[in-house]
Amino acid sequence: MRFDREGSNVRRTKIVATLGPASTADNVVLDLVRAGVDVFRISFAHGDIASGIERLRHVRELAPLNALMVDIPGPKIRAGSFGASPVALKTGDEIDLVEGFDETSNASRIAVERHDVLHLLIPGDRVHIGDGGVSLEVIAPGPTTRARVVSGGTVMGKPGLSLPSSLVHDVLPTPEDRERLEALRQENFQILAVSFVRTAFDMVSTRSVLSRPDVMMMAKIETAEGIDNLEEIVQVSDSIMVARGDLGVRLPIEGVPHLQKQIVRIAIRYAAPVVVATQMLESMTHAQVPTRAEVTDVANAVLDGASAVMLSGETAIGDDPVGVVLAMDRIVRKTEEYFDYERWGSELGVQEASGKNSPAFRVTAAITGSAWRAAMEERAAAIVACTRSGATARAISRFRPPMPILAITPNPNTALQLRSSWGIDDVVVSTATDMTQLVEIALGRLRTTGTVHSGDVVVVMAGSSNVGASITDTVRMVIVP
Repeated sequence: MRFDREGSNVRRTKIVATLGPASTADNVVLDLVRAGVDVFRISFAHGDIASGIERLRHVRELAPLNALMVDIPGPKIRAGSFGASPVALKTGDEIDLVEGFDETSNASRIAVERHDVLHLLIPGDRVHIGDGGVSLEVIAPGPTTRARVVSGGTVMGKPGLSLPSSLVHDVLPTPEDRERLEALRQENFQILAVSFVRTAFDMVSTRSVLSRPDVMMMAKIETAEGIDNLEEIVQVSDSIMVARGDLGVRLPIEGVPHLQKQIVRIAIRYAAPVVVATQMLESMTHAQVPTRAEVTDVANAVLDGASAVMLSGETAIGDDPVGVVLAMDRIVRKTEEYFDYERWGSELGVQEASGKNSPAFRVTAAITGSAWRAAMEERAAAIVACTRSGATARAISRFRPPMPILAITPNPNTALQLRSSWGIDDVVVSTATDMTQLVEIALGRLRTTGTVHSGDVVVVMAGSSNVGASITDTVRMVIVP
């Protein structure tokens, strides 16, 4: 049985766009919303905290219906700024690396914003710049470390520097992260992306410092340790990012496609939205059209089942941020026409989807699995998830059903968080609690949008509170009158 979604106006896979110098103007932000951005990412790795919070508040006002993701830097080492224009580092050239903060970098001298690390390098060590496209090899370490460019390219802004992982042993959250978390505690954002997560304790500790149960905690998987501890990390996280840039620097690059599939699958098993990031449409930072390889890359992320695909420098510093989002939107929509919805849900199965030890999660997995099967067998016109925290909607989303998912929640923050979840087509905020009333609200909304008609079948799920734990324990099938 194949469900044909050709011609559908709904895009199931969400788009995350990073804001930066090229996309700070009000008109650009609004155009990005119209182009299809679901989540805006604001990095707190650049600039001072006060400026970051000012930007966060302003975007919140401009785009009240979009989720906001705050990304904290973790133990990332950055270079001093190369400026706004590309700087060429040519293969064979020799460059000095020096410790320095708030200093500029150029083609012959790079400031390294990290204390007491350069003297730990040894001849032959590799230093990768940005996402690894530009690499240096250490010739002579010291207070001024001499290195040779072994893989040239252009750099700009304040790129990250990847040194051998044995030199960095920071515990999360870092002091710099803690400072940001303290400042962010009262701000209106929905997702916190935590960089360089290596263990489950990193996420537990960061969550404790933030002390915001209403914020989704996203673990960025970008280290070998993160891969080794992946399942434990996913179990204590609300969302996951496949951060392919640093992942490809720290592990053999040819293994990244396989790791991407592995991370996506495990995250979905635990009903955690998963974002695929880094260099998705990199050439469009300056080019008007993407390469064929980039189009294929985005399409493969969609076919892997990613909840969202993310744009980084393309929208932060690119020539045409809006054009990039429009291109991403077209690629995703076309790919979704060929997504095998029935096979995905069948292969996922309730057994794989119920990996957590929590009884509440297992019950929710079983009930949503039953709801998915009923919706598929009856060719339901829509699925309705009545949810407080968003867990019910995310639990059914992991089956990737072909029919629209409507979420009803009493929590406006939950409604925004669901903008990052695959296939949540519409969200209604309502304080109603009676099941009959919730069904009436849902059917009214679905009729208004033209999603259902008289005689159609709609599957409705609802959650309850069982000894303080959120649990999905009710499924109803409703025939639209």
